[in-house]
Amino acid sequence: MRRPNPLRLAAIAAVGALALGACGSSSTTPSGSGSTAPGGMKVPDLKPLDKLGTAEGKVSVLAWPGYVEDGSNDPKVDWISDFEKASGCEVSVKTFGTSDEAVQLMRTGQYDVVSASGDATLRLIAAGDVEPINTSLLKNYGDIFESLKMQKHNSVNGVAYGAPHGRGANLLMYRTDLVSPAPDSWAAVFDNVGGQKGKVTAYDSPIYIADAALYLMKTKPDLGIKNPYALDEKQLAAAVDLLKAQKANVGEYWSDYLKQIQAFKAGTSTVGTTWQVIVNVAKGEGAKVEAVLPKEGATGWSDTWMLSAKSQAKTCGYLLIDHLTSPKANAAIAEYFGEAPGNKKACAETADKNHCATFHAEDEAYFSQVWYWNTPIEACLDGRTDVKCTDYATWTKAWTEIRG
Repeated sequence: MRRPNPLRLAAIAAVGALALGACGSSSTTPSGSGSTAPGGMKVPDLKPLDKLGTAEGKVSVLAWPGYVEDGSNDPKVDWISDFEKASGCEVSVKTFGTSDEAVQLMRTGQYDVVSASGDATLRLIAAGDVEPINTSLLKNYGDIFESLKMQKHNSVNGVAYGAPHGRGANLLMYRTDLVSPAPDSWAAVFDNVGGQKGKVTAYDSPIYIADAALYLMKTKPDLGIKNPYALDEKQLAAAVDLLKAQKANVGEYWSDYLKQIQAFKAGTSTVGTTWQVIVNVAKGEGAKVEAVLPKEGATGWSDTWMLSAKSQAKTCGYLLIDHLTSPKANAAIAEYFGEAPGNKKACAETADKNHCATFHAEDEAYFSQVWYWNTPIEACLDGRTDVKCTDYATWTKAWTEIRG
């Protein structure tokens, strides 16, 4: 497996470092006419493109580093040049380091297409920055795993707002020689730390509150948590209390994958949350580690290609999204980035024939246990209408309190 690019993984890690003052109800409820989604979230009445026209000649893209490569960073890594020749659409790319940055840039109206993670998509949809997608205009849409389509983070009122791209889970990694018995539960970082006190590692982001909520959802059913991203004040308080108790056992809150690998190699970290790509790199460097999807399930990510509502290059935008979700391009991106591809036919196109098995790309039972990142908003994502849920701005404040 190709060693991940530090810039690329650092950018993924930075998704949690959000300055999320714009995540409250004011940013997710635009003024003017619109429809109401379940839970009360307002969405503008925007229509998808009816049919493709003549290619406009150029298309601008906002993307996570590693998603749109034209050979300029590495001549051997290029899935854009052939597209430009075939489509007549010249591609310009701007990369971003956080979801918050992507949201702010999309609001300028200067970009046509964006690769949005689940903690950005609802903000983009509710603000009217992206429009519904006419999936019949995407010839590769039918080959995307059904479980990635029409999720709470990429659809509203049964309307698709993008084409799913790839996915991954947040796993529990542990030192095989220092942690015994092998853990199968998030209790190993919350309730049953045992001899690993001071050697637990946790993801340094407000979104990590969802990990605690997921654990409570499975172990404290009386709290009534049905979705780890839909927490009322009482449920959030319980998650915060759990994380404050965990802090005494945490040796490091991580966001830099290189530092996490070094900590596990040195044994200063022995158990904590991680990603499959990090596990692979750590093993390749001789670390005695394994990782599991705990019995409670896990949080994770699923990215979506979305089209700007202000785009003046919508035909080129559709053509590019269709290309990036095609089997060969999707396979190349998934390998280069380190994730499971979204197109089920991509697995036959990967250079590493074990890639899809390693990242569980075709294992729906595995991913049925994964709660993809989503943006907490006041309109409860679990469908409740009798209470207000806590938004990401509130989560950010809570995380600051947890971290001290």
